[in-house]
Amino acid sequence: MKAVVLVGGEGTRMRPLTETIPKPLIPLVDRPFLHHVLDHLARHGVHEVILSSPYLEARFATFLEERHGDPAVTWITEASPLGTGGAVANASRHLDETFLVCNGDILTDLDLTAMLAFHRERGATGTIALTPVDDARPYGLVELDGDRILAFREKPPDRVPGTVNAGTYVLEPAALDGVPADRMVSIEREVFPRLIDGGAPMHGFVSDAYWMDLGTPEKYLRATFDALEGRVAGHDYRAPYLDHRAQVSLTARLGRWVVAGPGARIGRDAEVEDSVLLAGAVVGEGAVVRDSILGPRAEVGDGARVSGAVLAEGARVPPGGAAEGARIGPGATLATGA
Repeated sequence: MKAVVLVGGEGTRMRPLTETIPKPLIPLVDRPFLHHVLDHLARHGVHEVILSSPYLEARFATFLEERHGDPAVTWITEASPLGTGGAVANASRHLDETFLVCNGDILTDLDLTAMLAFHRERGATGTIALTPVDDARPYGLVELDGDRILAFREKPPDRVPGTVNAGTYVLEPAALDGVPADRMVSIEREVFPRLIDGGAPMHGFVSDAYWMDLGTPEKYLRATFDALEGRVAGHDYRAPYLDHRAQVSLTARLGRWVVAGPGARIGRDAEVEDSVLLAGAVVGEGAVVRDSILGPRAEVGDGARVSGAVLAEGARVPPGGAAEGARIGPGATLATGA
């Protein structure tokens, strides 16, 4: 079984963290998120994964060097952004039988084995994982007749419950017929509607499995905390999660929902709650950090206060500074008085 994992996005809603780190490579608890995606695929019998991205491609090279075991990874060139549909079409020369497509920024414990069996039982050209939500406004609705997909509806203006696209697909190679591999194409807005309009059997696999798009800092933190609480099958952590290479003062006060990555340091009398500290991040003595993401080697100075902030790689809040809702770019220092 093969899968295409879509990792080519620029992660604009996660900036400035994603200015130097591709979104799929931002760690979730103990390792880059893409490892979690590939491990999930391996548990369901996927032995080869195809990846491509024109954005920060060199960072993926480091990831591929450290990745071992199932599934094997095939990297293909994507000289310019191709979108979700174009990226899958670009991989089509490697796909000669039923395959999976996953988004590289979605945390899920979806039963892929059951979804594949569902797809084959119905003789579908494409099967889309769907999840029920109480409010479909952020997503748009998928209209069903039984489990046959009739249409994709635009995002409703008012709060309405329904089923929405959960970002995992089972496809036959025929689904890619006529899809160009050399330009931007959306699989959701172009490929799927064309297949439905053409009468291809497209089915929806409705599941209440855990599902979270890690596209914003708030959702990334929520997914991290859910993983710490054991709400995602296959993820078993002790909360707070402190890497064995992290250094935490005995007088520091940590909330339950805290991750401190390798080489992170938390100083005396510091307070950290509902936050993630990536590799080498530093929280100084007496500093307070809440609801925030500190990128690799980011630094919060002694006595500083940080809340609802995202600090990119090497960003800095000076001693005594206050950063509420701030976004501080790579290597930058919060301006005095900000």
